[in-house]
Amino acid sequence: MGFEPPPRLERALGEMYGDAAADWLAALPALTERALTAGDGLTVERAAAPGGRSSLVVLVRRADGTPAALKIAPPVARPDLERAALEHWNGWGAVKVLDAPELRSSQPDAPGAHVSGLGASGLGASEGAAAGAVLLERLHHEVSLRSLPEAKALLEAAGTVRRLWVEPPAGHGFETVAERTGRQSAGMRAAAEADPELAPLVEAALAARAELVEGSPELLLLHGNFRQSKVLSGERAPWLTVGPEPLVGERAYDLARLVRDRVEDLIASPGGPVTARRRVKKLAESLEVDQARLHGWTLFRAVESGTRALAEGRRQMGEVNLEFAGWL
Repeated sequence: MGFEPPPRLERALGEMYGDAAADWLAALPALTERALTAGDGLTVERAAAPGGRSSLVVLVRRADGTPAALKIAPPVARPDLERAALEHWNGWGAVKVLDAPELRSSQPDAPGAHVSGLGASGLGASEGAAAGAVLLERLHHEVSLRSLPEAKALLEAAGTVRRLWVEPPAGHGFETVAERTGRQSAGMRAAAEADPELAPLVEAALAARAELVEGSPELLLLHGNFRQSKVLSGERAPWLTVGPEPLVGERAYDLARLVRDRVEDLIASPGGPVTARRRVKKLAESLEVDQARLHGWTLFRAVESGTRALAEGRRQMGEVNLEFAGWL
């Protein structure tokens, strides 16, 4: 059975990496077939639609009839680190990795390798039968926290993310918040140089980051991209997290992306600025996170997302995120 890349995946990787994404996308059907063969007894149902922004998810059944999901991602997405984080959580607040040793044999790098960059050069077609593949328990991919009313969704999100904040495994290879945001800062400075009108907002975000990384209070394992759409309905638990971009650092960094959830609705609302600031206060209090630190990381992450979206040609999303950042 052939698996052509979903349009959403092609579009997203094209926006992020341009022509460099073409080789991996062209190899994806063959990679998928090899991963299914390596999975020993997997029966295909269908590819999940509309699919992710950086991976293909194929709904399968194991030899014993258990439903599962086979996720295949390019090396640049570091599926090895995603696997390492999920295995450390072992189903606590997150989707569980199913036992499929055949899919471990060809990961692009050892989990202990630090991420020094995520440039387009890492997008080449993977070697080996199952590179970039991980077999996960099946969740209801069509039902996320975004299907709930906003107040209920935020409450459930807070309860879910707190489960993920644990000590990282010994000898881990996850980058730190300081390392990741240091890499991201270069793109933000470039955006400010290209458009001087962005300079005040970028400078404020970078100043906030410099102060925050100087005195980070904790080094916990973080999801890295936690938001409502990353929390799906499950059978084993009502809500489970998927799609981590793991790193280690303070809880306020992880929570900052959640503050910006449903940003399009906030922008359309006349009370958007007040609601945004209220979210910072409410989430900080409910999860016992320092409000000033959450405010600073929310500013940095909004500006970083906005400038990156502009650089990738997603102008509307870039402007929405930067307008949000200006409210803070």
